[in-house]
Amino acid sequence: MLIFGATGMVGRGVLLECLRDPELQLVVSLGRSSTGIHDRKLQEILHDDLLDYAGMEESLTGFDACFFCLGIASAGMKEADYARISYGYTMAAAELLSRLNPGRAFVFVSGSGTDSSEKGRVMWARVKGRTENALLKLPLQAYMFRPGFIEPMDGIQSKTPLYRRFYAVLGPLFPLLRRAFPNQVLSTRQIGRAMLNVARRGYAERILEARDIRSAADSAS
Repeated sequence: MLIFGATGMVGRGVLLECLRDPELQLVVSLGRSSTGIHDRKLQEILHDDLLDYAGMEESLTGFDACFFCLGIASAGMKEADYARISYGYTMAAAELLSRLNPGRAFVFVSGSGTDSSEKGRVMWARVKGRTENALLKLPLQAYMFRPGFIEPMDGIQSKTPLYRRFYAVLGPLFPLLRRAFPNQVLSTRQIGRAMLNVARRGYAERILEARDIRSAADSAS
């Protein structure tokens, strides 16, 4: 398995689930910085330019699946800058992998409320929608994960200061929120399990909302 964005909140949750999985022999993370995790199954590729993978074809060939969890908060960003990361980074990796590993699974972490029409008023939703639509045209088994509210587990914290404060306040309420909104609140563990299950067995839909992600996670357990 190949993971992009394994130092982020969702990506780290996915990485931990991969490392726990007894069937996986090798997990490779690719990003600008180290995960800080030391495990016999984990290999890290440190790479600065996430728009250019020239000369890396051999290192990125032979993977059964890619989990693309890299992202950034859109607050305060201009659309061109946000698109450079959310669309540009994603497509640079996906287009290369579609040539090197055609037909393999590619799971993209999008977001609840993504705009598939690409014409809505919400900037981030348009960009995510454009990214999803482009991925679905590639010769990959591409799946779009649209989680809503995410509960970090295993000591994971968001890299965004505002989100960290938000989670610090809501932390004690998570048990109540899970019971009240079982199909809207997902944990980082559930998202990781769902990704593994979808990569291995596929899913009936290519776009998975929170309810679908929960279902995929439960069927994997």
